[in-house]
Amino acid sequence: MSRTEEGLVAVPGFLSRWVRLGNGALAHYMTAGESGPAVILLHGGIQGSSGAAGWRFMAPFLGQNGFRVFAPDQPGFGHADTSPEYAPIYGTISHSDFINEFATAVGLDHFHLAGNSMGADNTIQYVMDHPERVLSFILIATMKVGDNVSDEKQIGPKLTNMAQFDGTAKSMGDMISPIMYRPSDVPQELLEMRAEAANRQKAAFEVGRNGRDLIRKDPVLNARFSTKGRFNKVAVPGIYLYGKDDVIAPVENAYNQEETLPNIQMFYPDECGHQGQTDQPDMFNQVFLEFFSNGKVTRKTADWAGVSGRRPENSGLVEQS
Repeated sequence: MSRTEEGLVAVPGFLSRWVRLGNGALAHYMTAGESGPAVILLHGGIQGSSGAAGWRFMAPFLGQNGFRVFAPDQPGFGHADTSPEYAPIYGTISHSDFINEFATAVGLDHFHLAGNSMGADNTIQYVMDHPERVLSFILIATMKVGDNVSDEKQIGPKLTNMAQFDGTAKSMGDMISPIMYRPSDVPQELLEMRAEAANRQKAAFEVGRNGRDLIRKDPVLNARFSTKGRFNKVAVPGIYLYGKDDVIAPVENAYNQEETLPNIQMFYPDECGHQGQTDQPDMFNQVFLEFFSNGKVTRKTADWAGVSGRRPENSGLVEQS
């Protein structure tokens, strides 16, 4: 795997682009595909994350199969603008506002939306903030759905238990290994790209980590942030994939979440950790392709992806036998 002049891992069909947002920030994004419905993919929130790192297997696939794919570097990550005025002061809410600015800047009125981990949190927030712009959405492995599930029910290791990043590619590998089902498969060039991004974004990343505390101190922002009694009533079609082998947030967390999300179809894929789209790319690519194309996952793919048997399947989202 080689790297580009911008220091990005080179992936055929996955192109680097820049756009100036309405608020003045210079945003970096990766893109694939030239025509068709638009898809925005949101990466996770561990240091060094980016559109290039998180979606290098999926974006080119969707681009080759009739979609225009956009994978932006969210504030505090990748090549996002490092000017202090564009830091994600309010965490998830700042990221939701960024998504809205980004979609407008690249000319998207309506689009499909998906996110992994922090990106799933930001997807949830954006769907609540702007449901009129989202055609459908997919979540991958968020720790919990806002305040739908109490802190007391959150199970297992947390990000604070992970190895600490010391600025080197080696420590980046140690830090991200728990999110991968097969960490030995991570290329050295990817670790180097992630380490450089983490060093570049150190200040903005730290600002974003404090965002939730600031939200909770502001009644207006806290009301906007809350999912309880809100997200489960959103009419936008959505599905949710959660790896059975996730060690960052074990699958029992998803079982608790499923109880609060009656309109979302859950899937529990095997041999899949916290970043399922890179653990099981063929499976996740097919699920995304079918759902974003037809609003429904075929019977064969649903069974492959571990469709939940914990409650009756949603026949509007999964093809029935």
